[in-house]
Amino acid sequence: MKVARQLALISVGLLLVGLSLIAATYADSDMVLTDNTLDAAPEKKPKTLFVIVDGIPADVIERVNTPGIDAVVASGSYQRAYVGGEVGLPTQSPTVSAVGYMSLLTGTWSNKHNVRANHGLEPNYAYWDIFRVAKYQSELVTTAIFSTWTDNRTILLGDGLPQAGGNKFDFVADGFEVDSMFAPDLGDVDRIQKIDLHITNVAAKSLVEVAPDLSWVYLQHTDDIGHRDGDGPSMDRAVRWIDARVLELYSAVKAREQRAADEDWLVIVTTDHGRKSSDGKSHGGQSERERTIWIASNTPRMVSSIERGVAIVDIYPTIVEHMRFHLPDEVAAQLEGQSLLSK
Repeated sequence: MKVARQLALISVGLLLVGLSLIAATYADSDMVLTDNTLDAAPEKKPKTLFVIVDGIPADVIERVNTPGIDAVVASGSYQRAYVGGEVGLPTQSPTVSAVGYMSLLTGTWSNKHNVRANHGLEPNYAYWDIFRVAKYQSELVTTAIFSTWTDNRTILLGDGLPQAGGNKFDFVADGFEVDSMFAPDLGDVDRIQKIDLHITNVAAKSLVEVAPDLSWVYLQHTDDIGHRDGDGPSMDRAVRWIDARVLELYSAVKAREQRAADEDWLVIVTTDHGRKSSDGKSHGGQSERERTIWIASNTPRMVSSIERGVAIVDIYPTIVEHMRFHLPDEVAAQLEGQSLLSK
């Protein structure tokens, strides 16, 4: 770990101590805890926020100063993982964006979910996505998506489509790529950056004020810079910029925790693929750098003892366990991943 990251972690630790002192200041000084009070303490309501920041190789996120990611993992964990399925087997999957999203969202590889590119999308909705599972529960589970790319909701997740379960998201912030208010005179890269910023602001406000039970935030800017400029100072700046968005989102969760002490938040930040080692501009193949991703989380219960190594498909069952979701037997049998939460 670089010195800058170590200093950032020290700063984050001081920040978390400060937050604890603030919480203590506002605590009810007349409250007296008894054995009966402790015995009667209700189980906290689980909430999950997962964030995909597009196309950041593990070696880059580990080298660049990222106080946002550092804040998330200060009391949690960081680990490398992989995408792309098993090389040479039916599960082998292209290391491109939509494939990565769908592998996370369904807990399966492309031989099952049937997304193999960023275009010509024909998902196999027989493999339930995590939001469909949320709506299957006997109790109400509110869902939210904050995304630069509208196809994430309308096609990959089949929002409202009967063949995808017919469920609708409770909170939606997307479609901005076709919204004229976002500086149509700018080039695509700068325009998407403005949209990412707007989405972050909307998501942060939602997390604090309404706190959907299961939220997905997708941010694209880093992948755009990677395709345009490849590895180097420009990509490093983009990573620092996107990390500031992560910090805004995580700060919103921490603020919500101050407001609602009866909630138990799981926060996961990850990426959908790496990049080629040659120049960092492209991806899609099965090289080690293209396949290697990372998972940052706010929980110390995340473990990496899976014999095959941690994979993006393990995020789905991890969320299922944290949220205490019930899975239909046929859905559970389809999964390629396993929960990363220690028992």
